[in-house]
Amino acid sequence: MSILASRLSRIKPSPTIAVTQKARELKAAGRDVIGLGAGEPDFDTPENIKAAAAKAIASGDTKYTNVDGTPALKKAIIAKFQRENGLTYTAEQITVGTGGKQVLYNALMATLNPGDEVVIPAPYWVSYPDMVELAEGTPVTVSCPAENGFKLQPADLEAAITPKTKWLILNSPSNPSGAAYTRDEMKALTDVLVRHPHVWIMSDDMYEHLLYDGLKFVTPAQVEPKLFDRTLTVNGVSKSYAMTGWRIGYAGGPKELIKAIGVIQSQSTSNPSSVSQAAAVEALNGDQGFIKERCEVFRQRRDLVVSMLNQATGIKCPTPEGAFYVYPSCAGTIGRKTESGKVIETDEDFVTALLETEGVAVVQGSAFGLAPHFRISYATSTEELEEACRRIQRFCASLRD
Repeated sequence: MSILASRLSRIKPSPTIAVTQKARELKAAGRDVIGLGAGEPDFDTPENIKAAAAKAIASGDTKYTNVDGTPALKKAIIAKFQRENGLTYTAEQITVGTGGKQVLYNALMATLNPGDEVVIPAPYWVSYPDMVELAEGTPVTVSCPAENGFKLQPADLEAAITPKTKWLILNSPSNPSGAAYTRDEMKALTDVLVRHPHVWIMSDDMYEHLLYDGLKFVTPAQVEPKLFDRTLTVNGVSKSYAMTGWRIGYAGGPKELIKAIGVIQSQSTSNPSSVSQAAAVEALNGDQGFIKERCEVFRQRRDLVVSMLNQATGIKCPTPEGAFYVYPSCAGTIGRKTESGKVIETDEDFVTALLETEGVAVVQGSAFGLAPHFRISYATSTEELEEACRRIQRFCASLRD
């Protein structure tokens, strides 16, 4: 008899973490591998943020804190939501977790009963459906193909909602597609949600500051105040501030929900790192100028990658509006053969052959719920991106009918 719980059979390990780990192992074995699987900025955490952490350590700020965040960090988060999003919260409406993933997980664990449905636009971040499954909910995926800009359409949202729907998870800018909603596009979705008062909205805003071409960020509760009391607005410091390893995420929402999230956290991890929280205070309150500078670097990398991928035989790469990912189609390579004679039947075959042949690690689109695509993270050096794209071009050119 196995010691493992049956719930484990409902989920699978993160494909993005698996790809990153495989790339590391190949590098350690001496292979020349370029890893484009991790959603992690290559920039370092800014010096003022690191200094705030060092100061916290030196001053003995290394004890337990309140389970769901220090008063100082909650104050900084409240100011951020007001300043940047026009959302007004009190301390009782704010929660802080060990990364945005924990906040999302806690919210689902605190609210889902068996049979409750969660609408998830696809392509989606790989963890959404598995977290829903772990909480005994039912993921309802809605296909958002490239011809719709990888964006959820109001009619498709309307069709997906049933009496069992508990949540809609919305991620803009999106991981993996980089798609971001305009105010008008977001308003069209919130108009649908207003008509369904039993549906709650989980807005994952983690890539808020990574927007290009003049697009202005919007979040559902900001666009439609009628939804404020049933929206959990989730964010964090990982992407915008290059603080992935510090593990600080946060959210604003109704008091009842925030309290329930705190109960889950109190019996799992307790408080996030005290030192990381001190660093996050400085991140939110300190100088924000570097964000715009780094965003411009990401835009240049985006344009480079899109251009080079569209020169690869069988690849079509739309230009994303935000985040630091591209989500090209590899449909034009399906049915073709590698030089070793292997037929590429799926996007997983494509990424496996690409890694084995050219040493470029990317993630298959099937992991994100929409195939045949693959995701590239361009949060790495321009030199590595150029070389990776040259290798992809070479690999695609080597395929034969």
